[in-house]
Amino acid sequence: MYRTWDEIRAALQAACETQYRDFSCKLMPDTPPDFVLGVRVPFLRKAAQMCDSEATGSLLRVLTHKYHEEYLVHVFLIHRVRDFSLATEYVDAILPYISNWAICDSLSPAVFKNNTDKLFPHIEKWLSSQHNFTVRFGVLQLMRHFLTPESIKLANDSVCAVKSDDYYVNMARAWYFATALAAEYDATLPYLQNNALDVWTHNKTIQKAIESYRVSAPQKAYLRTLRRKS
Repeated sequence: MYRTWDEIRAALQAACETQYRDFSCKLMPDTPPDFVLGVRVPFLRKAAQMCDSEATGSLLRVLTHKYHEEYLVHVFLIHRVRDFSLATEYVDAILPYISNWAICDSLSPAVFKNNTDKLFPHIEKWLSSQHNFTVRFGVLQLMRHFLTPESIKLANDSVCAVKSDDYYVNMARAWYFATALAAEYDATLPYLQNNALDVWTHNKTIQKAIESYRVSAPQKAYLRTLRRKS
């Protein structure tokens, strides 16, 4: 059982693979290669499971790590937290330190699923952040937990209101709207028909929706007619 980050790091260093590191770095071109060890995700999840439960709190209070994989173990440790307030506290603490999409997108506490009423005020705060990956995280939480008939308008309006020049934020917004089209097509389509999104996000949404097996062929044919010129 691991009780310290030194113990965790030693285990990760022993499990690293050069070829997998090179592969991972290609997927994260903005991430310095020396930040990546090259450890596969199943091992990282297992490492989090092997942390002493009594040490979880002290491990999660350490917010700066040397390696990408240590941040992923940190994320998977947060997933073990079953108290909503404590989980959001740990999420708020680590978000400013997240520096790439892979860590951001891996962070998805299970306890959020059944607490959407309490979650939305936190999402509003994340969407207003000056830190791009915090904003991306907020968008992805709306995509994961709010694409229902009861909450789709609130979620669509919230993502539509995000204004950013950042690639990773706008890619998340396009991913969100493409997924929203698959889940609630009629409620989401007007955002494209009315040109509510910036041109790049609008067109990327259509591209991703067309690639989705959850969007019907007639819907895809109509979406193609909505493409805009920059």
